Amino acid sequence: QFDALVAASGKCLEGVPGMGFVFIRKAILEGCAGRSQSLAMDLYDQYAYMEKTTQWRFTPPTHVVVALAEAIAQFEEEGGQPARLARYTSNYTTLVKGMAKLGFKPFLDPAIQAPIIVTFHAPLDTRYDFKAFYMAARERGFVLYPGKLTQVETFRVGCIGAIGPREIEQAVQAIAGALQDMGITSATPA
Repeated sequence: QFDALVAASGKCLEGVPGMGFVFIRKAILEGCAGRSQSLAMDLYDQYAYMEKTTQWRFTPPTHVVVALAEAIAQFEEEGGQPARLARYTSNYTTLVKGMAKLGFKPFLDPAIQAPIIVTFHAPLDTRYDFKAFYMAARERGFVLYPGKLTQVETFRVGCIGAIGPREIEQAVQAIAGALQDMGITSATPA
């Protein structure tokens, strides 16, 4: 049970980025009337205006709304949350197994890891340089996320989006190629 859930059009819905939405108990929302410190972020005022006029208060992100409707239809066609979670879990498993073969170790314990994005320890090898690693993977068609969310050197790889295990395997191959370009034979973590 919750009072509110805030989400976005991208990420696990696989829509284009650009729109947030909220599931909120009406009593909680009504309690927010007149309390927003931002005109643009006044959720209650947007709700009240839409109830009264059926319109957005400002120019609507029509392309994002249409793309979100299509993303939701695709989500339902795929089988909803259980099917989407199963695909992401398969992607995660494929990624972690493939990266382990290269010597990479995930930052988080698998018991608390969600199958959304995986943070990996950077290799101990002194030839490792994230910028060079990033560019070598990018030249092979894959973009990595820097991992500056921790005190240790890490990087992140996403498991979500309109991808499956085949694309994850291709990403692991690109990462292996990036290591090879750098002369790194094992990604044993620092």
